[in-house]
Amino acid sequence: MDLVQTVTAAGVTTMTLDNPKSRNALSTALLGKLLTDLAAAAADPECRVVVLSHTGPVFCSGVDLRETAAAGPGDRLPAEMLADVLAVLWEFPKPVVARIGGPARAGGLGLIGAADIAVCVRSATFAFTEVRLGVIPAVISATVLPRLAPRAAADLFLTGDVFDGARAAAIGLVTAAVGEDELDGAVSGYCASLLRGGPLALAGTKQLLRRTADPSIRVDLSDLANRSAGHFKSAEGREGVAASREKRDPDWVR
Repeated sequence: MDLVQTVTAAGVTTMTLDNPKSRNALSTALLGKLLTDLAAAAADPECRVVVLSHTGPVFCSGVDLRETAAAGPGDRLPAEMLADVLAVLWEFPKPVVARIGGPARAGGLGLIGAADIAVCVRSATFAFTEVRLGVIPAVISATVLPRLAPRAAADLFLTGDVFDGARAAAIGLVTAAVGEDELDGAVSGYCASLLRGGPLALAGTKQLLRRTADPSIRVDLSDLANRSAGHFKSAEGREGVAASREKRDPDWVR
């Protein structure tokens, strides 16, 4: 199973997360395929814009907790590999548009933050669920915090509460929230506008935008990946992941 389906047509390369049975969880296999396809798209002159989409009702449920729970002491966790993907997306020389037709959680919000433009349906729900697993939203903070209003970031990072598409747009996580029947049209509209820009000018403008946000994201992400791994491998993190998989409250909830 490819896990990511990639097709290029009329200048637009659509990368579709395609593991709906696991709610498009970010396994190392899926992340590896994303890295391969992004490298190919960066080198392909026929690709002018990348659209990140999904099959099934869920955009992305976050990192693969089953793989995380099964990882040995020396294994690289999905959260650590996510750092590589977010760095590539953040520095990608061509515009990236996220198409969000359903819920996104934790690591999935990192992908949304890394995109240049993100469009969701109003009914989509979002949550930074990490603290409820006994871990921290370390890796995704590199791409999400430059987007979010500071008070909203503190609220949502600390509580883990669910919020909808309208609030996601209001706080800057997404560019626009639209009706379900408007999603594809909105994404196509943004792609059409982006295709009118000169490729070198778009790449240069992206560098300007990234410079104002964080010029050293790879250094930052390396540190954040280590922090994330430390929490996932801690006793609290292991209990939180186990509780989530067993659909029960972790032992710190009274």
